[in-house]
Amino acid sequence: MALIAPRTLVATLRIALPCLLLMVAAAAEAVAQDPGTRVRVDAVRSEPMAQTVPVIGRLVARRAGLVSSRINGPIKAFEVEVGDRVEAEAVIAVLHDESLAARRDLAAGELQEATAKVQTMQAQLTLAEQEDRRIQGLRNSAAYSKARAEDAAQEVVRAGAELSEARANVATYRAELRLAEINLYNATIRAPYAGVVTERLSEAGSYLPVGAPVVRMVADESLEIEADVPFQRLNGLPVGAEVRFALDDGTEHSATVRAVVPEENPLTRTRAVRFVPRFGETMKPLASAQSVTVQVPLAAAREALTVHKDAVIQNGSGAIVYVAENGTVRLQPVQLGEAVGSRFEVLGGLTDGDRVVIRGNERLIPGDKILVDEDT
Repeated sequence: MALIAPRTLVATLRIALPCLLLMVAAAAEAVAQDPGTRVRVDAVRSEPMAQTVPVIGRLVARRAGLVSSRINGPIKAFEVEVGDRVEAEAVIAVLHDESLAARRDLAAGELQEATAKVQTMQAQLTLAEQEDRRIQGLRNSAAYSKARAEDAAQEVVRAGAELSEARANVATYRAELRLAEINLYNATIRAPYAGVVTERLSEAGSYLPVGAPVVRMVADESLEIEADVPFQRLNGLPVGAEVRFALDDGTEHSATVRAVVPEENPLTRTRAVRFVPRFGETMKPLASAQSVTVQVPLAAAREALTVHKDAVIQNGSGAIVYVAENGTVRLQPVQLGEAVGSRFEVLGGLTDGDRVVIRGNERLIPGDKILVDEDT
């Protein structure tokens, strides 16, 4: 093996040492300027927690069914098609209403005539009362006639009776006019609520008797969830309880128990439970009878300290998380309990309010600097 001369070694070191020092300084500066690893964190929190089981339910419309004709008559025109969305009071179909309009006008004329007759009878009663008072004023004079006085009194009674009859006729004709107006209004068939037309059950030209169905509608914007829940699971579903459910498009939402129907299916030992859903963004349009999966609690919820599942890393010694503190992270072993939804129950190792890394933790080591993208 060749030996390096001392002078050559010294010369080499004089050249290499400054370069080595520059490399060390550059590395130190790079470390000093490193802003840290970008991560996302989530807070450890105390919240109601309950173990759940999935139960298949369905979306049901609070209002759905047939829209029927309220009067007899042939259909003049249809204004909607299957699939049309309509608002409340929107026109669905129109019946031929010429005869109804004529009846309305006839009733209006009869009412006007009866009203005029009331005025005539009122005038006759006034004249009869004046004549009766004039004759009564002659009681102490030679011109007084008992027979005429009796006739005047009877005339007052007769005029009063005719006035009462005329007033009764006015009430009758006013009611007939109101009925004619109602029938004319009902010649236009309107949507009783906002929704979607799912079926047309008649066509223009068809004659509709009273109560004949015209279309079928469903109020798709006022949907509820109905699920048949086993009776032994009902303890975790008091009225007002919060649950989670998933649609068939994979999106998750929340709902509140509105009612537990007090009727049990003797074959399945289940009871229908109605939930009021709160929909977030969905991938598909909603529909009545659409399947949903409701997470039904096994028992009443209890308060528990929880941590997001994405914060937990499993290693040979157990579960650990990275806790974010003052721009750095420390490794923290944790003891976990039951898993519910996207969180674990924390039995030890963390306290309420601790912030743990849920994104970017796979490339961290204790003491690393971090930049928090979003604190949730």
